[in-house]
This record gives sequence, structure tokens and C-alpha cells, in this order.
Amino acid sequence: MSSFKNKSSQTSVGTAGALAGIGMALAGGATALWVRRQARKAQHDNPPLGQFVEVDGVRLHYVEKGAGPPVLLLHGNVFQLEDFIASGLLEVLARHHRVIVFDRPGFGHSDRPRDRQWTPEAQAALMTAALAKLGADPPVVVGHSWGALVALGMALDFPTAVRGLVLIGGYYYPTALAEGPLAAPAAIPVVGDAMRYTVAPLAGRLFLKQAVRKMFAPSPMPPNFFEVVPREMLLRPSQIKAAAEDAATMTPAAKRFRDRYASMEMPVTIVAGAGDKIVDLKAHASRLHDELPRSTLVIAPGAGHMVHHAVPGDIAQAVESMSRGPGSLRLAQAGPSSSPDDAGDEVAEDARTTP
Repeated sequence: MSSFKNKSSQTSVGTAGALAGIGMALAGGATALWVRRQARKAQHDNPPLGQFVEVDGVRLHYVEKGAGPPVLLLHGNVFQLEDFIASGLLEVLARHHRVIVFDRPGFGHSDRPRDRQWTPEAQAALMTAALAKLGADPPVVVGHSWGALVALGMALDFPTAVRGLVLIGGYYYPTALAEGPLAAPAAIPVVGDAMRYTVAPLAGRLFLKQAVRKMFAPSPMPPNFFEVVPREMLLRPSQIKAAAEDAATMTPAAKRFRDRYASMEMPVTIVAGAGDKIVDLKAHASRLHDELPRSTLVIAPGAGHMVHHAVPGDIAQAVESMSRGPGSLRLAQAGPSSSPDDAGDEVAEDARTTP
């Protein structure tokens, strides 16, 4: 009798476990279907703003505006080209420049084929080829955060194709970042696929606004930010995958780049927010300024990692000085130079140039 009861208990436990497993699988499947529907809806509700160009088998979405010396804008991780619209930088620069801004591979409406690793160097080569296909002269390249690594890759690997660099809130040396280990699982095949269609989009809906506020801090996040930068596009599984892969390549890329910085001869302006809570100012911006012979360091008080939203006019002034030569600074007067919260604050600038 005792043996019968034990077997019966074991059977009950096994049945309960199997039912629980089936329930979890069904719940996971339902979540994945919902996530797919949300991704399709996001793309339908947020159609491309610009045009497409195909380069090396990759279909890239880009917006082009204005006329004059060319400028290339490269957005950071998580976001897409609308970030430069939200900051006002695209509008300010387009008054006197031909501005080209891409959705980097896997972001917004651009493809990210799985047949290669999308390191900063690979993206730099792709952007250089795309500019050539669009018939653009060597531009001033403006890169924010992860986009600054792509800008550096262009300058290091294709120096004749770049007129100058404006690096904003960049990560330049292999130091620890909190997002690295957190984002890495979503980049792993199979495991990452499951996460991107279940856990990650749900977690993103809970924490994305909080994370973006941290990027802006100590400045406030603009109240209309997610009206311009579509939140649901950022939470698609494909974009989560791209962001996770990019986060995983940051430190290795910085290791490869760091010994090459001193060889750069083009003008470079390094822009950083004094209160950046994502990338340490001294460990990155100040250190890079010390290594580059033709660099200017601009530190914006009261600004954080999204410093281009705080001082678009100062960034435009740096672009103008590179694209037209010293003494031509009309963009500094033409566009906004800071956010209202920073009114009265003086942007600190340390310039170092050599003949």
C-alpha cells in the first residue's frame, strides 16, 4: 500500500510539473505572438522618414537635409536617427550644411544582416561606402555615444574620407560599463532569441523611460522625447538584438582603438556633459583630449550623456569651424546654444592645436 501511495505521489508531482511546463510554454508563446504584433504595429505606425540606399547587401535608411559642406550624424545605442531630430541638431546644421543621418544597422528601418559581425569598424566601412554611393565629399562626422566609436573607426581606417570629428558623450577606453553584462544575454543565439521575444520587451516597457531619464540627467528628459523618438520602435526584438550586440562590442573595440588615437591628425572636438552618469568624463573625454594633438574639449555644465540636446549650438559651431575653416562661426549665433535650464552657464572649452 505504501509503495502504491509513493508511486501515486510521484505521478502527481510529475503531472503537475508537466502541466506547469506546458502552461509556461503557452504563456511564452502567447507573449511572443503579442511582441511580434507590437513590432509590426510599431513599424506600421512609424513609417520611414527618409530614403534608402543599398550598400554591400545592406539596406540603409537615411534622412538628408540642407545644402553645403557635408555632415554625417551617427546616433548612439538604443536610439535611431530621430534622436538628432529631437535634439534640434539636424535642423540647426541643415541651415548651412548637407546633413546625412543614417539609422545604423539594425536600428530604425535599416537592415542588420546576420552574415557578419557589426563591430564599429564594420559599421565605419559601411558608412564610408554609403557616403561614396551618395556622392558626398568627405564630411565632418558627428558621433554620439556608441556612434562615436563608428566615427573613430572611420577616421582611423579611412582618414582621407573624413574632414573632422565631433565626438559626443563617447566611450573611448576599455573601462567597465553597467550595461555590458546586462545587455549581453540578449545577444546570445537561441537564449537571446527567446529573451528578445518575451522578457526583454516587457522589461523595456517597465524600465525604458527610467533608463532614458538617467541618460539625460542631471538635465530633465524633454517631455516630448518619446513623441519624436518612437518608444515602440526601440522595443522591437530586432532593435533589442542590435543594441545588445553593440553593447557587447564596445570594450573590445576600445581596446583595439586606444593605441591608434595618437596617430590621428585631423581636428577633433570632444563634447561631454559635466554630469554624465553613463560614461565617466575624466576616464574618457579628458583622457582622449590629452592624447589627441589637434583636439578641443568642450564640457557642458548641467548636462548629462544626452549632451547634444543641451548644447546643439555649440556642437554646430564646432562642425562649422571644421567644415569651413577657422573664423566661420555663424552657426553659433544661428541656432540654440543650450537648453533653458543651462541659461547663464558657461560652456568650458579647452583647445589644443598643432600646426
